[in-house]
Amino acid sequence: MAAQTEESDTAREQTKAEQDVDQVRQRAARDQQRLDSGAVTNPKDLENLQSEIASLAKRQGDLEDIVLEVMERRESAAARAAELGERVEAVAAKVQDATGRRDAALGELDAEADSARKERETIAAAVPADLLKLYDKIREREGGVGAAKLFQRRCEGCRLELDITGLNELRAAPADEVVRCDNCRRILVRTPESGL
Repeated sequence: MAAQTEESDTAREQTKAEQDVDQVRQRAARDQQRLDSGAVTNPKDLENLQSEIASLAKRQGDLEDIVLEVMERRESAAARAAELGERVEAVAAKVQDATGRRDAALGELDAEADSARKERETIAAAVPADLLKLYDKIREREGGVGAAKLFQRRCEGCRLELDITGLNELRAAPADEVVRCDNCRRILVRTPESGL
């Protein structure tokens, strides 16, 4: 935006400088026409007219130099604005691509969440109500994880190894009994890899 503003400012500046050159050129042409027509006969007036034409020629040269300098700045500003415009377009394309990929990923995640929710509902229907209530209570308290796998005598929820007394109690507990970790209080899921 700043580059575009600079370009439009230099365009206005160039237009004004060109108008100044045209005014000086027209005045010099009028004075030259008066001089060439022979209407001025007084030597003093002729000398003043010739002096003014010379002064106008110098002024016109100075103004034309200003026009050239402004044109160079305008070209530079236009090139910068074009370059930045291309960058903006490239970034916008990247944003659009990233947005598309994000939306696709969110769609996949939503589909996975729906599938997991349905699977959970199916499994939860087969779990006794009191156990499900306990699981949900622990899950809420523990940040979403209510049960953890017991793997090689370690609770995968809190990552702490159970002491020998706790392990002996787990060995003695019936397979269908709900057991909990002494440290984090999560429900422990016993498997052949539990190390019991």
